Amino acid sequence: MLLLSSITKRFGPTTAVAGLTLHARPGEILGLLGPNGAGKTTTMSIATGLLAPDSGTVTIDSLGSPCDAGVRRRLGLAPQAIALYDDLSARENLLFFASLYAMPRTDAHRRAAELLELVGLTDRQHHRVKAFSGGMKRRLNLAAAIVHDPPLVLLDEPTAGVDPQSRHAILALVRALKAQGRTVIYSTHYMDEAQRVCDRVAILDHGKLLAMDTVPALVAAHGDQPVVVVEHPDGERRIETAEPLREIARLLDAGLEHPVRLEKPDLESVFLNLTGRSLRD
Repeated sequence: MLLLSSITKRFGPTTAVAGLTLHARPGEILGLLGPNGAGKTTTMSIATGLLAPDSGTVTIDSLGSPCDAGVRRRLGLAPQAIALYDDLSARENLLFFASLYAMPRTDAHRRAAELLELVGLTDRQHHRVKAFSGGMKRRLNLAAAIVHDPPLVLLDEPTAGVDPQSRHAILALVRALKAQGRTVIYSTHYMDEAQRVCDRVAILDHGKLLAMDTVPALVAAHGDQPVVVVEHPDGERRIETAEPLREIARLLDAGLEHPVRLEKPDLESVFLNLTGRSLRD
């Protein structure tokens, strides 16, 4: 559905994307993870035709480049920066974006009603967006991205700065898009989100692809060993082991009386092992 082949993009002396090749399969959710400055947003912009790569090619649904208007109609983008008109109502925003695709008026009103119901904004449809909370704007931003019913949807940090309820609702919407057969490119800083909704995850840093696979495969290849944690009164004792159950059994056989818990490797440990633990600003 989306193929990026040897993409490179430079901004002056800075190489934002360096020979990046990746693909998204039809009907899957592909997560993009990376530290600040890893090239995720630049990659999104190139994938949607907002930026032209210095070299390499982008192909949408085997039809061609997103720079072609006919091909670009097959994708929808919810950018990290909210792309809505504050002085329009929620419904007016959706009708405006539908008009950009020359959608017939009757179809546009029907589609707007469907999407307002989907994102839980029917009761606020006539209110101006300027009065909306961050979570409401994020949900409407997603609705605007799919108003023309695209098979490929790109979401750049779709839960940034939202409350837990809106975050839960947005993740449910993303899963609903997959259930409808759409392909979703999901850029996020939240490891738990990627672990919950993504079929595969691509980890980027310095514009390069470090690894791409399912979460279990990434954890097996790049995660830490499990850790058995013994909670002594004066502090924790941490035991890294490839056989945690055997280690726990050994401790119990030795008469251990303190609480024990098991910490399993996860996507966050994979991310830190691949990209490092130094701060990124």
